Amino acid sequence: MNDEVNKFMKLAIEISIKSVDNKGGPFGCIIVKNNEIVAEGHNQVTSLNDPTAHGEIVAIRNACKNLNTFNLNGTVLYTSCEPCPMCLSAIYWSHIDKVYFGNSRNDASKIGFDDDFIYKEFSKDITSRKIPLIQIMNKQAIVAFNKWGKKLDKIMY
Repeated sequence: MNDEVNKFMKLAIEISIKSVDNKGGPFGCIIVKNNEIVAEGHNQVTSLNDPTAHGEIVAIRNACKNLNTFNLNGTVLYTSCEPCPMCLSAIYWSHIDKVYFGNSRNDASKIGFDDDFIYKEFSKDITSRKIPLIQIMNKQAIVAFNKWGKKLDKIMY
């Protein structure tokens, strides 16, 4: 890897180490656009009592706020660990161009962060998952979708 990539990855790793030292989880992340850091984040799940406050999610939220956009096209994410399914989904939804990571999901599993269960759940039929997903009131709920479909000034994302 080139010097810029290594520099940014080292910073993400430093953030993960500081997070551990400050009672956070061992995950750190930065987002870069045009070789400039636009946001950073570290795991704040326990400090915020928010199971979605993973380093990547925090960094994505900060980048969107700092760049005043929901579309992070043209950015690169550097994270200390391979993104979990939630973070990977957020990376896709935010249109980040590329991800560099340090630790693998197998490394994370060895210290108690095992995402394999979630990956396996996604491949199951909706009726076979651990958490029941039960569709109800579709006729009422579809009203919003129908309105959205007809809306001329909608902003797609």
